[in-house]
Amino acid sequence: MRKHTTVASAGVQGLEPAVVEPITESLATWTVEGSWRLLQSNAVPAHKTGAFPNPGNPNQISAQSVSAKVPLAPEVAALPTPVKVPGWALNGVPFDPGAGEFYQGDPSLGWQYEALSGAVRLGFDENHAHVQPTGIYHYHGLPTLFLDAQGVSFEAHSPQVGWAADGFPIYALYGFEDPESASSKIIEHSSSYRLREGTRPSGDGQPGGAYDGTFNADYEFIDGAGTLDACNGVWTVTPEFPEGTYAYFLSGSHPVVPRCVVGTPDRSMRRPPPPARP
Repeated sequence: MRKHTTVASAGVQGLEPAVVEPITESLATWTVEGSWRLLQSNAVPAHKTGAFPNPGNPNQISAQSVSAKVPLAPEVAALPTPVKVPGWALNGVPFDPGAGEFYQGDPSLGWQYEALSGAVRLGFDENHAHVQPTGIYHYHGLPTLFLDAQGVSFEAHSPQVGWAADGFPIYALYGFEDPESASSKIIEHSSSYRLREGTRPSGDGQPGGAYDGTFNADYEFIDGAGTLDACNGVWTVTPEFPEGTYAYFLSGSHPVVPRCVVGTPDRSMRRPPPPARP
């Protein structure tokens, strides 16, 4: 694990322009089998990507064999479940918002770098995506060109853009102001996470410095501060679910992509909660 000591966010900088054509045809099929919705994908998007490798990311995109399953009839569980991959775009590319980068290279300290903060250069392209050492291309933030291709616009409710690991749908940014009325005006859904006030603890392995978004723990959830809950979702009617559903929304600010799910994902998708911040 790489050892980092930076404690100040640089902002999202130097996104690689998406000018590279897909390495092969994008393949993604969603089918229903029993009580599961199944995904088979090569995780190659149909849209252009940045150049990989690049100075911030040494990995090359390669076609994958992605198999995943999500519940066909999801239900909200007693408690949310932290997940590494909260879901997949309809094109079969995973959403994987977390970064495997920690202050001093030590996960036990509880200071995980926020991938989109710019504090650690990770070679993102303009789809806020990059490539793992295994060659899998994945989205950390708003998948810009994919959303454009889906027709996401402030003029209308977002089309569905993905499926979450617990089986609920994923949308992007725009929904109905009144969650019970498809005739209400369109709003941009907002995260309920805000930067903490003051400064981080310092000394004894703690980073110090202002809470500026460098680390995930720089943010705290404030119920009602935005329109979305702690998993970046809301109960609402949508074009695909006119009777109402729980739905996740990609947001314009942290966390952008949900970091937990409210339902029960397949056991293979679960992960332990991150270390508690001191």
